[in-house]
Amino acid sequence: MVDSRLIADDEIGALVAGWTRDLGAVRRLAPKTLEAYTRDLGQFLNFLGPHSGGPVKLAMLREMRPADMRAFMAKRREDGVEARSLARALSAIKSFFGFLEREGALSTEALNTVRTPKAKKSLPKALTVLEAKAAIATTDELEDRPWVAARDMAVLSLCYGAGLRISEALSVTRADLDGTALRVTGKGGKTRLVPLIDAVRASIETYVGLCPFKLGPSQPLFRGVKGGVLSPRLIQMRVAQLRGALGLPPSATPHALRHSFATHLLGRGGDLRAIQELLGHASLSTTQIYTAVDTERLLDAYRAAHPRS
Repeated sequence: MVDSRLIADDEIGALVAGWTRDLGAVRRLAPKTLEAYTRDLGQFLNFLGPHSGGPVKLAMLREMRPADMRAFMAKRREDGVEARSLARALSAIKSFFGFLEREGALSTEALNTVRTPKAKKSLPKALTVLEAKAAIATTDELEDRPWVAARDMAVLSLCYGAGLRISEALSVTRADLDGTALRVTGKGGKTRLVPLIDAVRASIETYVGLCPFKLGPSQPLFRGVKGGVLSPRLIQMRVAQLRGALGLPPSATPHALRHSFATHLLGRGGDLRAIQELLGHASLSTTQIYTAVDTERLLDAYRAAHPRS
């Protein structure tokens, strides 16, 4: 959707709308990514207009210089935007200019000399095996309603026992359950099969047996207390309760259980490519960060235990 507050003429507005349709229909970007790209481009155009002296027109884009792009990036840094978000914004802007070139609207070299900001690599913060198990096992002690406790335990079991993102866990349907495996729909609508260990399968079966609502085969499995689709916020709040009850670090979140799944598999000799498939990562380089996590964990143990550390 094109921002109605865009400081640009009608021609640019129409081109932005065409680019947005292209991203959704041709490149099939995920809705959240498409929303972020559209927002990033809008921020750039709304910067470029006043920066260049008026509403953005096609002629202004043709005459754009690398210095204009650098000024935009500098302004966003001043606003506290991190390198990862700046890199995404630059990607969105380059995508728009690429679309304009394909449409024959312009040709410019202004973006070719602008370097993508390097994001700081932060290692995922995994829980220990004992912390992860305690978080799941303690869930029923914080909830008086057995079916709600079983529900939350099943969701957290999917995050730690199957490596699911919280959004993936909450979109699981009964039709996705296929014996000892689970069909998961991940980012970009890509599907993968994830094996279900006995403990995870049992937690799901317990929840289904206690749930007071009728669960259709193609409807989301996990429900709120009024029968609607379960909100991820409720699971985040449950994990916040577990942090307080168990003294877990602030980094303990539902997503940290997914990190723990990958880290613990790797620590037990799991194959990196197999872990990539289980997590649904498009690139192996994304999964390789867990090798650094495991190395750092080993170094911490070494420093704590070795007499000469």
